Amino acid sequence: MTAHRRSNGETGLSSTTERLCDDRFEAVVNSISDGVFAVDGEWRITCFNDAAERTLGISRENALGRQCREVFRSNICDEACALRYTMETGNPIVNLLIHIRDDSGRRIPVTVSTALLRDHDGQVVGGVETFRDLNLVRALLSDVEQLTGDSRIITADARVKKLLEIVPTIAQSDSTVLIEGESGTGKGLLAHAIHHDSSRCNGPMVTINCGALPEALLESELFGYRKGAFTGADRDKPGRVEAADGGTLFLDEIGDMPMSLQVKILRLLQERLFEPLGDVRSVPADVRVITATNRNLSEMVDTGSFRQDLYYRINVIRLEMPPLRERTADIPPLAESFLRRLSSTRGKIVDGISRGALNRLMGHDYPGNVRELENIVEHGFVMCSGRQVQEHDLPDWLLEKQRVEGKNGPLLLKDIEASFIRDVLARNRWNRTEAARELGIHKTTLHRKIRRLAIDLPPEDGRTTRKHKDK
Repeated sequence: MTAHRRSNGETGLSSTTERLCDDRFEAVVNSISDGVFAVDGEWRITCFNDAAERTLGISRENALGRQCREVFRSNICDEACALRYTMETGNPIVNLLIHIRDDSGRRIPVTVSTALLRDHDGQVVGGVETFRDLNLVRALLSDVEQLTGDSRIITADARVKKLLEIVPTIAQSDSTVLIEGESGTGKGLLAHAIHHDSSRCNGPMVTINCGALPEALLESELFGYRKGAFTGADRDKPGRVEAADGGTLFLDEIGDMPMSLQVKILRLLQERLFEPLGDVRSVPADVRVITATNRNLSEMVDTGSFRQDLYYRINVIRLEMPPLRERTADIPPLAESFLRRLSSTRGKIVDGISRGALNRLMGHDYPGNVRELENIVEHGFVMCSGRQVQEHDLPDWLLEKQRVEGKNGPLLLKDIEASFIRDVLARNRWNRTEAARELGIHKTTLHRKIRRLAIDLPPEDGRTTRKHKDK
């Protein structure tokens, strides 16, 4: 591992002991998943571990003894070398984001940390630098998402937590599930969570958006077709139903499905059979069906735009994902999650949100729900020049909208808290006991918050109203 050693007389160690120490040191350094290299006072590489070899594509033999800038070719080598700064000032650097180039010239985002190397007398004899390949972090994140089915739902909201508590129970049956909620609330994530907890988790999870394709194409995508079914059909093509065999078929936005196809989905649910285009034989389907919609299917049944028999068939288990404006407690953890994901995949580290920026996020009503929050956070991530998203990094339209709505400037945290509590109270017909239960706090705590935040209450709460009606 080391290119330059002192003689045995200088170290005071026997050759056997020195070799044993070197072997142990080499084993430890090579066990580290991050790249590690060290230099002496003349910037020659004296240590180069296995991870450094893999990342840079340079063997240890070719690296030892060379100038570090010849091997570790980064965008800061010439003018702002991190290791030089540490060796000249004694100050370490932690997790600095830079780019390096491997032996083939490929640009790699890494974070580097530096430290001094001292001898037995405490004299500086060189420096050491560790670096983490962010491309490997990105690949690991992708693997984890595939293993989990991308099913993790981040929430601090009491209603969503209750929803997640019953997911394992729902998952164990093969009953059809209907998930309702506005666009962008996470209906797809909830469907993935059900599949992931089910006995079909080792089978495929196949998704199709019923509103994204024209009717003719949607039918062939769902059920497939046989060779010769139409001009250009020169071979058999399986559909999504067949692809989901043994697993779960997720019909997203089923409220947009044409009436002519609704009857075929009804047969699939009732008889577990379907017919590919161009085939007169029925094919069995071993699938569990989960549906989702952002429309009011009950009203559509009344107007005749959705089949009543299909509605009853898919509405066996009904779940509802609340909009983000009704679960503002989810905004901070979701925003932090989006920043972690972006930092692990974009070669740039942003690991915080300023209080002012968070106030702005908390004060928005999010008609696009979680998807809109993700886009806003990504905008802040791109515009951020430091490691913390500031107010001015957020989209101009958001800042201007809140400037118009709130003439007194940015919303204060107490205003956001008061608005949130008022919404919860109104949703529970001003019944403070029920509202406290939803908020996950004691009712006396809620009373104190109501007084502190000067929240106006109606003369009768939900409990009083019900008693009055009973008389």
